Amino acid sequence: MIYIICALKCEAQAFVDKYKLDKSKKNETVTIVVSGVGKQNMQDVASRVVSEMQNDDTILNVGICAGDESFKIGELVDASKHKLTCLDNEISQRGIYTLVDMESDGFLQATKGIKNSYIFKIVSDHFEPQNITKEFAKSLVFNAIDDINRLLKQKAKK
Repeated sequence: MIYIICALKCEAQAFVDKYKLDKSKKNETVTIVVSGVGKQNMQDVASRVVSEMQNDDTILNVGICAGDESFKIGELVDASKHKLTCLDNEISQRGIYTLVDMESDGFLQATKGIKNSYIFKIVSDHFEPQNITKEFAKSLVFNAIDDINRLLKQKAKK
């Protein structure tokens, strides 16, 4: 089973639409969970999911993040290759951080020691959170799903 935890309903809806899931947000291979925004919400939900996982299951945190101008809007970021800064609030100041999200630290705390645990973020803005709509966030995630699946297959081969 692949468990995908998103902070926002609109992020999760991208997976529901892509996999044509019903209201349960799951099928025989994937389960989508919405944590709510913030480190503590993510940690609580991810901890619950971890307690239900089997040894060969995979758990993902997928969502949007802010990035500096070195990242393109819509660019998929594998957190194992880029440093994410986790903050409690949205930030509009440029030049301080490279990549910022609000949930990654909570996910990392909850999944410590889990082999198949990954964080994938999609750059939604260059520190302009006021410009992000639910539909835009959903479309960014939807457009990244095939790339996420490709990265997961590559990681499974290692």
